[in-house]
Amino acid sequence: MLHNKTKEDLRKSKNLLAFSAGGDSTALLFMLLENNIPFDIAIVDYGTREQSKEEVAYAKALAKQYNFTCNVHQAKEIESNFEANARKIRYDFFETLIQEHDYDTLLTAHHLGDRFEWMLMQFCKGAGCAELAGMQEKALRNGYILYRPLLHVDKQELLEYLHGNNIKYFEDKSNSDEKYTRNTFRHNYTKPLLEKYLQGIKKSFKYIDADVQDLIQDSPLKKINELVCFKKTPTSRNDIYLIDKYLKSLNHLMSGDEKKQLQEKQTVVIGRKYIATTLRDYICIAPYIKAENMPKNFKEKMRLLHVEPKLRGYLATDSEAVEFLSLLLV
Repeated sequence: MLHNKTKEDLRKSKNLLAFSAGGDSTALLFMLLENNIPFDIAIVDYGTREQSKEEVAYAKALAKQYNFTCNVHQAKEIESNFEANARKIRYDFFETLIQEHDYDTLLTAHHLGDRFEWMLMQFCKGAGCAELAGMQEKALRNGYILYRPLLHVDKQELLEYLHGNNIKYFEDKSNSDEKYTRNTFRHNYTKPLLEKYLQGIKKSFKYIDADVQDLIQDSPLKKINELVCFKKTPTSRNDIYLIDKYLKSLNHLMSGDEKKQLQEKQTVVIGRKYIATTLRDYICIAPYIKAENMPKNFKEKMRLLHVEPKLRGYLATDSEAVEFLSLLLV
C-alpha cells in the first residue's frame, strides 16, 4: 500500500512513528516492518481509559519482539478542551524526542477517511481550495518532515490488511462518541460516502492537489532566529495560505476567525503567541511579546522603519533580527 517513492525516502531517513495501538498506526507499523523501513515508536497514555495500559503494554511487546525503541509518555490529567490539549501534549512529546534523538521524520497514520473528514469539516465552516486540500503526504515542520504515508488508503483497506494478516490491534471506544464533531462527520457523512464512491473520491483528491499546486504562488522565506519574512504575493488569500503553512510548521493551527482578520487587517496577533504584520512589500511573522520599557533610540529606529508597534516587543529582544529587518526594508 505504501508508494514506492515513500519506501525509498523512508529507508534513507531516521523515522519516529506516532503509535496508538489502534488499527491505523498498527497497520502502518507492520507495513514499515515488511518493507524493511527503520523506525522507533512513541505512544502517549492520557490515562482516560482502562484499555490504555494494555495499549502501552502491546507497544512495548512489539518493540521487544521487533527490536525497535518504544518511547512512552504518561500525560497529566486534561481538565478541559481535551482534543486540542491532547494534541499539544502529543506533539510536544514527539518533537522533544525528535530533537533529542535527531529523527528526520515523524510518521503518522492519517488515512483517506481522515483527509476527507477534514475536508468536509472545513467546507462546512467556509474554506477555499487550498484549505479543502487539507492534509498533504509530506509537510515541512520545525526541523523535521511530517510524513503521512497512508493518506491515499481507505480505512476499510487497512482493516482488510490487519485481518488478512491476523494482526492484533485495539479499538478506541471514544471514536464512536459523537460529542466530538469529527466523529459525527465520520459516521454520518464520510464513511457512507467512501463506501459508495471510494475511487471517485481518491481521484478528486489527486485533481485538488494538482490544482492547488497551480493556484498557490510560493514566496521564499527569509528567516533569522524567530523572525520570518516573505515578499507579498498578488493576492491576500495566497499570503494567508503562506502564513498558515508557516505556522503549521510550528504546530500552530490558525482559527477561521484569525484568517478572516488577516484579510481585513495589516496586523493580527494569532493565538496570543504570534504576530503577522505587513511591512512595505513584506509580511513578517514573529513571536508576540508585549513591548515594555524600550530605549528611546530603539523606538526611534522602529518609527523610521515604520515597524508595527506590536512587532517591536519581539525585536527589542533580538538585535540580529533588527539588523536583518533594517537591511530588508532599505
